[in-house]
Amino acid sequence: MVSTAAGGVEALLYVVDTPDGPKTTRVYDIEDGKAVAGRRFFDAMPGFADGIRCDTHGNVWAGFSGGPGHDGVAVFAADGTLIGRILLPERCANLCFGGRKRNLLFMTASQSVYAL
Repeated sequence: MVSTAAGGVEALLYVVDTPDGPKTTRVYDIEDGKAVAGRRFFDAMPGFADGIRCDTHGNVWAGFSGGPGHDGVAVFAADGTLIGRILLPERCANLCFGGRKRNLLFMTASQSVYAL
Protein backbone atom coordinates (compact mmCIF):
# COMPACT_ATOMS: atom_id res chain seq x y z
CA MET A 1 0.00 0.00 0.00
CA VAL A 2 1.28 3.48 -0.81
CA SER A 3 0.66 6.37 1.58
CA THR A 4 0.15 9.72 -0.11
CA ALA A 5 1.55 12.94 1.34
CA ALA A 6 -0.07 16.36 1.10
CA GLY A 7 -0.32 17.45 -2.50
CA GLY A 8 -0.91 13.90 -3.77
CA VAL A 9 2.75 12.86 -3.82
CA GLU A 10 3.42 9.23 -2.92
CA ALA A 11 5.64 9.27 0.16
CA LEU A 12 5.73 5.79 1.74
CA LEU A 13 5.28 2.21 0.58
CA TYR A 14 4.10 -0.39 3.12
CA VAL A 15 4.75 -4.07 2.39
CA VAL A 16 3.02 -6.80 4.40
CA ASP A 17 4.87 -10.13 4.52
CA THR A 18 2.61 -13.13 3.96
CA PRO A 19 2.13 -15.90 6.54
CA ASP A 20 4.84 -18.13 5.02
CA GLY A 21 7.61 -15.60 5.65
CA PRO A 22 8.52 -13.27 8.47
CA LYS A 23 5.44 -11.79 10.15
CA THR A 24 6.55 -8.20 9.67
CA THR A 25 5.35 -5.17 7.79
CA ARG A 26 8.06 -3.01 6.26
CA VAL A 27 7.93 0.62 5.19
CA TYR A 28 9.99 2.26 2.45
CA ASP A 29 10.47 5.90 1.55
CA ILE A 30 9.60 6.81 -2.03
CA GLU A 31 12.26 8.94 -3.71
CA ASP A 32 12.19 9.71 -7.43
CA GLY A 33 9.60 6.96 -7.90
CA LYS A 34 11.74 4.29 -6.20
CA ALA A 35 11.39 2.51 -2.86
CA VAL A 36 14.44 3.23 -0.67
CA ALA A 37 15.52 3.08 2.98
CA GLY A 38 13.41 0.04 3.89
CA ARG A 39 12.86 -0.65 7.56
CA ARG A 40 10.67 -2.79 9.78
CA PHE A 41 7.43 -0.98 10.61
CA PHE A 42 5.95 -3.59 12.95
CA ASP A 43 6.27 -7.25 13.87
CA ALA A 44 2.91 -9.03 13.84
CA MET A 45 3.88 -12.07 15.91
CA PRO A 46 2.17 -14.23 17.03
CA GLY A 47 -0.28 -13.47 14.23
CA PHE A 48 0.04 -11.81 10.87
CA ALA A 49 -1.29 -8.73 9.12
CA ASP A 50 -3.17 -8.80 5.86
CA GLY A 51 -4.86 -5.87 4.11
CA ILE A 52 -3.83 -2.43 5.36
CA ARG A 53 -4.96 1.19 4.97
CA CYS A 54 -3.64 4.55 6.14
CA ASP A 55 -5.88 7.19 7.68
CA THR A 56 -5.52 10.94 7.28
CA HIS A 57 -3.32 11.13 10.41
CA GLY A 58 -0.72 8.66 9.11
CA ASN A 59 -1.93 5.76 11.25
CA VAL A 60 -1.86 2.31 9.64
CA TRP A 61 -4.90 0.06 10.10
CA ALA A 62 -4.17 -3.64 9.48
CA GLY A 63 -6.50 -6.61 9.12
CA PHE A 64 -5.11 -9.11 11.61
CA SER A 65 -5.09 -12.83 12.24
CA GLY A 66 -3.62 -14.74 15.15
CA GLY A 67 -6.41 -16.39 17.10
CA PRO A 68 -8.56 -15.14 19.97
CA GLY A 69 -7.31 -11.83 21.35
CA HIS A 70 -5.60 -11.01 18.05
CA ASP A 71 -8.18 -11.52 15.28
CA GLY A 72 -9.62 -8.28 13.93
CA VAL A 73 -7.86 -4.99 13.24
CA ALA A 74 -4.66 -3.58 14.74
CA VAL A 75 -3.96 0.15 14.52
CA PHE A 76 -0.40 1.47 14.45
CA ALA A 77 0.83 5.06 14.82
CA ALA A 78 3.04 6.50 12.09
CA ASP A 79 6.12 5.36 14.06
CA GLY A 80 4.93 1.71 14.18
CA THR A 81 3.67 1.75 17.79
CA LEU A 82 0.51 -0.31 18.38
CA ILE A 83 -2.14 2.20 19.51
CA GLY A 84 -5.34 0.15 19.35
CA ARG A 85 -7.20 -3.00 18.41
CA ILE A 86 -10.67 -3.86 17.21
CA LEU A 87 -11.23 -7.49 18.19
CA LEU A 88 -13.47 -9.64 16.02
CA PRO A 89 -14.61 -13.25 16.49
CA GLU A 90 -12.80 -14.18 13.27
CA ARG A 91 -9.73 -13.08 11.34
CA CYS A 92 -9.92 -9.92 9.25
CA ALA A 93 -8.50 -10.14 5.75
CA ASN A 94 -9.07 -6.61 4.48
CA LEU A 95 -10.53 -3.26 5.38
CA CYS A 96 -11.37 0.14 3.93
CA PHE A 97 -12.74 3.50 4.98
CA GLY A 98 -16.07 4.56 3.52
CA GLY A 99 -19.05 6.82 3.93
CA ARG A 100 -19.37 10.45 2.86
CA LYS A 101 -16.77 11.60 5.40
CA ARG A 102 -14.64 8.44 5.17
CA ASN A 103 -15.39 7.90 8.86
CA LEU A 104 -16.79 4.37 8.55
CA LEU A 105 -14.51 1.37 8.75
CA PHE A 106 -15.56 -1.70 6.76
CA MET A 107 -13.82 -4.97 7.70
CA THR A 108 -14.04 -8.16 5.66
CA ALA A 109 -13.48 -11.25 7.75
CA SER A 110 -13.50 -15.01 7.21
CA GLN A 111 -17.30 -15.25 6.90
CA SER A 112 -18.62 -11.78 7.68
CA VAL A 113 -18.44 -8.10 6.84
CA TYR A 114 -18.31 -5.66 9.78
CA ALA A 115 -18.78 -1.88 9.89
CA LEU A 116 -17.85 0.54 12.63
